[in-house]
Amino acid sequence: MSIGAVLAFLRDDFPEVTISKIRFLEAEGLVEPQRTPSGYRKFSPADVERLAYVLRMQRDHYLPLRVIREHLDAIERGESPPALPSAADARPGPLEEADRELVASADASAGVRLGRAELLAAAGAGERDLAEWEAYGLLAPGPDGGYDGEALQVARLVAELGRYGLEPRHLRAMKAAADREIALVEQVVAPLRRHRNPQTRAHAEATARELATLSVRLHAAMVQAGLRTHG
Repeated sequence: MSIGAVLAFLRDDFPEVTISKIRFLEAEGLVEPQRTPSGYRKFSPADVERLAYVLRMQRDHYLPLRVIREHLDAIERGESPPALPSAADARPGPLEEADRELVASADASAGVRLGRAELLAAAGAGERDLAEWEAYGLLAPGPDGGYDGEALQVARLVAELGRYGLEPRHLRAMKAAADREIALVEQVVAPLRRHRNPQTRAHAEATARELATLSVRLHAAMVQAGLRTHG
């Protein structure tokens, strides 16, 4: 099957899946489709079954890719995979819900370009709000004066936090922390991005996304732990 046919097949059960998601799982080594002489991917029924397993474990049990890979490795060895968490343990908390919403929003907004008025309408904000967000460095337009999907996500989240009384000046610490996390990720992936091998460069992008997700989870876990301590 071609990657387009695989996408159409999987979307019956996993409507949120995208071609970029399938390519990401390939870059992470969770599936290894064959390649035609011209470089096109060809997925076998076993490949499609693996993809469905990965997506199901993420959706139903919120397992990270590392754990899902261990499950697949055990199955390939003819062993029983590790026991799945109970329904109570698997229920997503605020951290997991935020992570899933972020991924879904990123997939949906891929390739989006918005003008200033469109961004304001989508975020439910006013011109004065946007000017203040930009003044505090929370987001900025691209070289063409437009805004991408990530800027829209930031705008919506900043607007939502504003409804709780958190102003842009309060969010500068979050922006500074994000900048430091970006620098750490870049330290890891920069050597991979400079590599001549296209597959290595593709792995760099997959690694950057995975590190970003882990960074978000760590930050949220620390905040939750701190709030619990003071509760």
